[in-house]
Amino acid sequence: MRILVVGGGGREHALCWAIAASPLCEKLWCAPGNAGIAEEAECLPIAAEDIDGLVEFAVEQQLDLVVVGPEGPLVLGLVDRLESAGIKAFGPSAAAARLEGSKGFMKDLCARHGIPTARYGRFSDPQAAKRMARELGAPVVVKADGLAAGKGVTVAGTLDEAERAIEEALVGGRFGAAGHEVVVEEFLAGEEVSFFALCDGERALPLASAQDHKRAFDNDEGPNTGGMGAYSPAPVLTPALQARVMAEIVEPTVAAMKAEGAPFKGVLFAGLMIAADGTPRLLEHNVRFGDPECQALMLRLKSDLLPALIAAADGQLASFDLRWYDEAALVVVLAAKGYPGRYEKGTEIRGLERAAQVEEVTIFHAGTSWSESGALTATGGRVLGVGALGATLAQARDRAYQAVERIDWPEGFCRRDIGGRAPR
Repeated sequence: MRILVVGGGGREHALCWAIAASPLCEKLWCAPGNAGIAEEAECLPIAAEDIDGLVEFAVEQQLDLVVVGPEGPLVLGLVDRLESAGIKAFGPSAAAARLEGSKGFMKDLCARHGIPTARYGRFSDPQAAKRMARELGAPVVVKADGLAAGKGVTVAGTLDEAERAIEEALVGGRFGAAGHEVVVEEFLAGEEVSFFALCDGERALPLASAQDHKRAFDNDEGPNTGGMGAYSPAPVLTPALQARVMAEIVEPTVAAMKAEGAPFKGVLFAGLMIAADGTPRLLEHNVRFGDPECQALMLRLKSDLLPALIAAADGQLASFDLRWYDEAALVVVLAAKGYPGRYEKGTEIRGLERAAQVEEVTIFHAGTSWSESGALTATGGRVLGVGALGATLAQARDRAYQAVERIDWPEGFCRRDIGGRAPR
């Protein structure tokens, strides 16, 4: 098969790494890719949200499959355009991608179909939004309705903080069009977990659980980021609880989307909060693999990924199954100092070969490129994901941090407590 992966981050490196290993893959491209992806695929100078350019390339090369990594091109309708041009694509239509593209749409869908989630309201009027925040009381959550690169959610510890977040979005225009409406919702306490399922429009095939670390610094301090590390599986999601999540959240979502005329195909992410009594509630849906959760999942996947992606795109998941390694996987993200705020680009990274020699370690690239002099340089906020497998989570964690110590990049930083709260 001739395949294109769309995107250039750590998630896409993990997908390229898995797809390139498939005996079904004859030729692999990635647009735009990065320095690490270039070892698995031919990188193309086409931006992930250049819909016209991507469709033109897919038709010109008569591609057999396009796998769309990030949410942006999905919300913009890349899958619809590809399918109209006769190209098979993995990912949801624009109508189905509203599950992530609009927080308000997702919450309304949950309300209409009885899917358990937090109490909420959606607002374009700042005064009405503030009244809702006061009614719910602090802590309270304020979310920009649209896509905000993982930075549109404020977990406000005080009402003052909540009101500032509402003002910044609705009056100050901090998130542009993505913040023209906000969702104000009840704060849910408990254990947060990420769960993924492949969907073919009618059915959902459970993948695996992971635990993400969103805050920039140790002990869950600092601003929210796109994710500073992850591990899989998440011990909190027992087999019994996973069955409940499928029955109460994932399968009802798939059925609801079909009933409303927007069948969901692709990978459905359920961000969950598990209450102290074991009750799962939905925090958010995403319509693609998480980053860095995808890297942890791909390390644990024993089956060939490619037939699973094709079965989801073709509506053929009914008799499909996937096998996973029993080992735990853990990924530590190295980011540029200053991220998620302003950070310096073009700094040199050394020592990756030594780091990759640590047993069961795989390094995924996110924001990297090669300079004209042949040096590996940092070009983004999140730059590398150092992944490791281990018989236990503790062993995977030790291996990942051992590899981190071998990387020479003074301008970077990482959290030192990924997986630290999980049972050892």
